[in-house]
Amino acid sequence: MILGNIHSIESMGTVDGPGIRFVVFMQGCPMRCKYCHNPDTWSLDENQGMTVDSIYKQFDSKKEFYKTGGITVTGGEPLLQIDFIIELFKKFKENNIHTCIDTSGITFTPETKSKFDELIKYTDLVLLDIKHIDPKQHLDLTSQKIDNIIKFAYYLDENNIDVVIRHVIVPNITYVQEYLLDLGKFIGTLNNVVAIDVLPYHSMGIVKYESMGIEYPLKGVEQLTNQDAKEAKQIILKGIKFSRDKKNNI
Repeated sequence: MILGNIHSIESMGTVDGPGIRFVVFMQGCPMRCKYCHNPDTWSLDENQGMTVDSIYKQFDSKKEFYKTGGITVTGGEPLLQIDFIIELFKKFKENNIHTCIDTSGITFTPETKSKFDELIKYTDLVLLDIKHIDPKQHLDLTSQKIDNIIKFAYYLDENNIDVVIRHVIVPNITYVQEYLLDLGKFIGTLNNVVAIDVLPYHSMGIVKYESMGIEYPLKGVEQLTNQDAKEAKQIILKGIKFSRDKKNNI
């Protein structure tokens, strides 16, 4: 029996996939995004072991709320525990429940492809968090290279898995026209993107950093607005159009 290392569960999620979602926050993450608002999910040492059946039981007790929704696993980085997610999603798909993963894709490698092949059999939607499109800036922002994430995006495209691209805009880091255009140009090479979710930077995570005794990396950086996110999305859409026009020799 596989135990999942679970950080917490939210029973009424509304921003993690379509409809009302049962959201499972997995413990552990290899990335150290400077704007992360869940630093308490980083450590792999924290442990609240739960079985697939115990999680399904919690879902089933409130299933009337999820008729237009389903289950979403997020984190942390949920795919650090891919074996558990496979078993979890298998259980939920046996009961015709919509499944969604919120992931950076950082764990995808050629060596793990066989496990991902099994996972996507039971996955309806992926919320793919692209932190930064520029390789050097991505490494500085997250402490991880972007290579596996790009490979994962193309893998999902090749396998026709619906994807929502998520992107956080941060002043002078990702909220830069050049980078937003380049992100759009990349998205334009994919055929499976069903939506783009641009999120404005906020500093609500500072309280967690202070309580954990960790210095907040973006202290003093101004928060952005929903209007900023709308403007950023328009730039991304221009990049997508450029890429697709180029592909179609327009």
